[in-house]
Amino acid sequence: MGATKWSTAFGAAGLVLVAVTTSAGTPAAAQSQAPHAHLVARVVLTNADNGRTVPASSGGDVEIRLTHSRERGFTYTWTAPESGNSAVLGHASDATYPSGDATAVFHAAAAGAATVTAQRRCVPDPGSLCPLLVETWKVTIEVK
Repeated sequence: MGATKWSTAFGAAGLVLVAVTTSAGTPAAAQSQAPHAHLVARVVLTNADNGRTVPASSGGDVEIRLTHSRERGFTYTWTAPESGNSAVLGHASDATYPSGDATAVFHAAAAGAATVTAQRRCVPDPGSLCPLLVETWKVTIEVK
């Protein structure tokens, strides 16, 4: 004999009573796994993580969020982050924004190490000249 689970909900027509019966006689909630049982953590990195070595879980994602800066009349913008080892850290998406911010998401596909880099460049205000300087943001991701 199947178990019956009763639930109430308010619909457009008023109170609705719903019965759910499972075929094995076990309550529906007991048959399913926890809703987030197999979610893998997402690692989120920012400007402040430059130079770090960061662990990531195989199957998870690594998100990079780089924000522009404004210094002495210059705006410094970012290129889209890139993985140096796509077999370990595969590219999922990236974007650059008019403000100078850049984002990317990588999927940790296999165990190993990958270096992610992006470049920060100067954009001068009208009538100004930028210093000839390109800075590199670099993080090493160790996927286990």
